[in-house]
Amino acid sequence: MARKVRTEEEDAQIDMTPMLDVVFIMLIFFIVTTVFVKEAGIEVNKPDANQASMKKNANIFVAITDDGSVWLDKREVAVDSVRANIERLLTEQPTDYVIIQADVKAKHGTVVKVMDQIKAAGVDRISVAARG
Repeated sequence: MARKVRTEEEDAQIDMTPMLDVVFIMLIFFIVTTVFVKEAGIEVNKPDANQASMKKNANIFVAITDDGSVWLDKREVAVDSVRANIERLLTEQPTDYVIIQADVKAKHGTVVKVMDQIKAAGVDRISVAARG
């Protein structure tokens, strides 16, 4: 029985294909399972509150500035179009909560109109953000 003699040219190599397959599958898994939060897109001066609590599972934020402009999904929208925008965001990613980030100087009437539009879109749980 003859023995094969290894020459200097024949180095052992590690096959990287299975490892690359696993990394690719993990990347797809993390991209698919990531929760995308729909930020309002503008920073407002929130009122102070002693009894404020965090809502962990909210992923849609609506901001109302001191001059009455409404921001949703990083763009300014009209108060009358909040419902359609919320419905569109709910089809992309359903949620139970919507958080309103109203400025300290925002008018109460504007906040109530936005809340009414959110309720009309089918969201019953609305929270108003505050600094705790």
